[in-house]
Amino acid sequence: MRDAPGVLHPRTFPVIFAAPSGAGKTTIARELIARRSDVNFSISATTRAPRQGERDGVDYFFRSEEQFRQMITAGELLEWAQVHGQLYGTPTMNLELARSRQHFLLLDIDVQGSRQVKKVAPEAVSIFVLPPSGTELSKRLIGRGSEDASVRRRRLLGAREEIAAALEFDYVVVNDDLASAVRAVETILEAECRRTSRYETLDKHVADLIGSVDRILAE
Repeated sequence: MRDAPGVLHPRTFPVIFAAPSGAGKTTIARELIARRSDVNFSISATTRAPRQGERDGVDYFFRSEEQFRQMITAGELLEWAQVHGQLYGTPTMNLELARSRQHFLLLDIDVQGSRQVKKVAPEAVSIFVLPPSGTELSKRLIGRGSEDASVRRRRLLGAREEIAAALEFDYVVVNDDLASAVRAVETILEAECRRTSRYETLDKHVADLIGSVDRILAE
């Protein structure tokens, strides 16, 4: 974490990333992590089977359905959802580890997950990544080349629903240019670190400064 001026050190916080499919949030997240050593990517837990080349604890925490539901019961997930018959969620330990390191936890999650995280971690900062236009969004989805027309249409309909939730978020970043979008996210992090509520010892620091000024005035 980059220290604030002086001796004050702000508390870190979770950073929620959400976006419609094709907006490029994962690319922005990867670039941000490559640029900053104080940002941890949150690895999700899932009940789906590993795909070729995927590793437990690196790509996902792969768990059986019984293990996953035990995590739910034990309150070990910040958020979770069922997607296409499989369970996905964010382990609470991810946030605890990031806090212990004074790092930011970056959560690449959907709108539903964002709502859940905000309830249990209200200090979280939520960022919604928007495409520059509907036309560009459609081009990006078509450019993937892995879906037929019906799948692309379904993705666009899903994107439309998710875009409607953008007003729920603290910030929006338009991903027209990757470098500019990453800089915008970094600016948000730096500004949020300067909130007075992020400093546990701000009252003591202010009192010490006032005391120092008073001593000078008394000389």
